[in-house]
Amino acid sequence: MGCVGSVNDDMRPNLLALGWNQTFEDAAQKIDSSLLIGRVSRLDRGWSTIKMSASPTEIGNLRVRNIGADVAVGDWVAFAENLERIDHVLPRCSALIRRASSDAVRAEQHAVAANIDTVFIVHAATNESNQRRVERELVLAFDSGATPVLVLTKNDLQDAPQHIAELREVARVCGIECHVVSGLTGEGLDALAKYGENHRSVAVLGASGVGKSTLVNRLVGNGAQQVGEVRDGDQRGRHTTVAADLVPMPNGGWLIDTPGLRALNLWTSGRGIERAFADIFKLAELCKFRDCKHEDEPNCAVRGAIAKSEISIERLESMKRLVAEELALEDEQKVRVRLSNRKGMRKIN
Repeated sequence: MGCVGSVNDDMRPNLLALGWNQTFEDAAQKIDSSLLIGRVSRLDRGWSTIKMSASPTEIGNLRVRNIGADVAVGDWVAFAENLERIDHVLPRCSALIRRASSDAVRAEQHAVAANIDTVFIVHAATNESNQRRVERELVLAFDSGATPVLVLTKNDLQDAPQHIAELREVARVCGIECHVVSGLTGEGLDALAKYGENHRSVAVLGASGVGKSTLVNRLVGNGAQQVGEVRDGDQRGRHTTVAADLVPMPNGGWLIDTPGLRALNLWTSGRGIERAFADIFKLAELCKFRDCKHEDEPNCAVRGAIAKSEISIERLESMKRLVAEELALEDEQKVRVRLSNRKGMRKIN
């Protein structure tokens, strides 16, 4: 999973430290050789900030128009020397994608980060554990093509063994790593930094107030992101990260800090739901009926596990909601395609 690929000395030396590999090199061979190639580090109202070397002091960051181009932070792009526009976006090896619009007709995808190897799903150990949000974030992360890792922050502020245990259990049934860390004391950060070795890329996903910006600042070794306060009552915070940024890590890795996302609307899922709820899908194979809805059918293995407190009814209902959301989105996409086809026919007529 992710974008780790082979490298060799014949590839573009100014891009290797940015995460370039043979997969991207093969794609670049198919476009105009006169075009420059770089990696998008930030997006701002029609402009892309692009890195062309590992050090901003060498070639520096270029700003190129991205009007009409579907780009995300982390993308590899090709453009002419006049910097007039982005001509090509190289195929992505992974992408963290959510739904951008709630309009049934205009439902569109929004790529939060591209070409990533790992997704840190960040939650605060001090907060009341939100397993439902973790499950939703896991679906997005699994579908991205990157490897999800659960990160529980602020372990220095409050001893919350029950919250930590509940979230660790979610990670366990999904087969992913879980790290309990402190952005203030540095506890557990060495283990997280290893995910950036060999110029790999890490996206950080989490709600406002969970300590995401503090974590990012410790991992990149500077005050790259502004840190805000949280409310005492519910530990919710303000959006201190307003745009995604690709920033270097001291060990040569790259970290994409995403804005705190309150609404995590799913895009069409691949196997994300199946992997985020691996325990339920495994039990479902033991149900008497292949199309069991896990409601009142006889010999339902999932309901049997709920009766034995092996899984919770809340987890089952959470899975059902996400499946229903995915099906609704698929229906909306069909409507959108039909309307687009009608519009095309009217133009032809």
